[in-house]
Amino acid sequence: MERQGNEAAYNQAFFEKRGYNKDIMPKTSAQRNNSTFNFFTLWMGAVHNIPNYTAVGGFLLIGLSPLQVIFALILSSFVIALLLVSNGYAGSKYGIPFAMQLRDTYGDIGAKLPGVLRGVVAGIAWFGLQTFAGSQALLILLNKIFPGFENIGSGVSILGISVPGLIAFLIFWAISFAIGFGGGDILNKFTAILNPLIYIVFGGMAIWGVTVAGGFSNIMNYEISTKTDGIIYPAILSFILIFNSLLGVWAGPGSSVSDFTQNAKSTKTQIIGQISGIVVAHVLFAIASVFIIIGGSIYLGHQEWNILTIINEWSNFWAILISTGVLLMTTISTNATSNIIPAAYQLSALLPKWINYKRGVVIASVLSVVIMPWKMMENEDSIFLFLNAIGAILGPVAGVMIVHFYLVSKCRIDIDKLYFDLHDKDIKIQRVNISAYIATIVGVVISLLGFLPAFKVISDFSWFIGFFISSLVYIVLHHSVKLFSKKQEGVNYNEI
Repeated sequence: MERQGNEAAYNQAFFEKRGYNKDIMPKTSAQRNNSTFNFFTLWMGAVHNIPNYTAVGGFLLIGLSPLQVIFALILSSFVIALLLVSNGYAGSKYGIPFAMQLRDTYGDIGAKLPGVLRGVVAGIAWFGLQTFAGSQALLILLNKIFPGFENIGSGVSILGISVPGLIAFLIFWAISFAIGFGGGDILNKFTAILNPLIYIVFGGMAIWGVTVAGGFSNIMNYEISTKTDGIIYPAILSFILIFNSLLGVWAGPGSSVSDFTQNAKSTKTQIIGQISGIVVAHVLFAIASVFIIIGGSIYLGHQEWNILTIINEWSNFWAILISTGVLLMTTISTNATSNIIPAAYQLSALLPKWINYKRGVVIASVLSVVIMPWKMMENEDSIFLFLNAIGAILGPVAGVMIVHFYLVSKCRIDIDKLYFDLHDKDIKIQRVNISAYIATIVGVVISLLGFLPAFKVISDFSWFIGFFISSLVYIVLHHSVKLFSKKQEGVNYNEI
């Protein structure tokens, strides 16, 4: 009812007059057409992709049994789903994108830094890295389809990448760009096609894993060599470690989920769709990943945690082609939902007068090539350092956003104040929410301490630590400022 009232009071001309482009305006009922099924299929590719399957191999090394890892993966889906639906509520209720939700939390100027970190730095850089990772799988496929493809260019490198590698990268980049440029409508159609393929292919691969292992019991009883470095935690903490690792992967989407929920037909639609989709996807992922990796290890005669290596050892060309093809499609889906779409919206929000969504996609896509992600992947440690740092930053951001919307704003947003007139230089609005900023900085600093050897345990649980510390600090600061403001009438220490 409140959203319908807002639509009656505001129209496109109203927001255009205030200096906003249509891509960051609140979505109207006519524009909000994403169904429960759309949300059910939305994140399937983000669950079933090459990095996630490889990560399961690492989870099997921390001392848990195969069955315990399966349960941990399934349980983690409920935590991830809770993050997505709770932080996506503002988007589904008011039809606003992530950029405007950030403004409501941090203030006009305050929203720019977390927005740049999520959409521009994390979105563009990870889009490039994910594109390069996918292109490596495509390169393997091209070499099998076209014998001699790897010899193109006779070993010549261009800016540090081989000619065949560059061709594969640009092909994969072009497909990812096209999906992102098409926006939500194209993405919905793409995921609708991809969803049944995931069930068929990964379900079939799981059956293959059980078959070559000689039965279900051989997989469950497979002796795994645990890691010799790092800390070995008790089972309960190992479960939380897995939750934290997966939440780190979802740190970006978990923060910017309103870019998708703003298109939901209703809040109920996104809640049912996302919870069911995330849980079902993780149930299949938990079973398939463990069965494929352990079954493949038994098949090869040694522990092997790279799913591409397992697939490439198959003798059937068509099985390799189909399985690798679906893995490539899931990586493209992840690239669109987690990277290019948030990056485009953030660029549009930073410069609403000059950049719209499609221009944002073009700029982000070009920059993802300019940064030469293949050079960033030459040093594996630097990649994980970068990704862990982004996760450590976005955990606190998500915590502050959720606390602000539910406890501070009481699930209410004043659209008129949120979309203030950009042409009015004298308007009095909240520029920076100091309490939110301090809470975020405290959470980030403590999370980043995990990069120091003496605080290694923090890095293993960085998302949880950053999320809860920033949330608690924000609650304390907000109530302290509120109490102090009552004693100092007319002074608002939470604005500058």
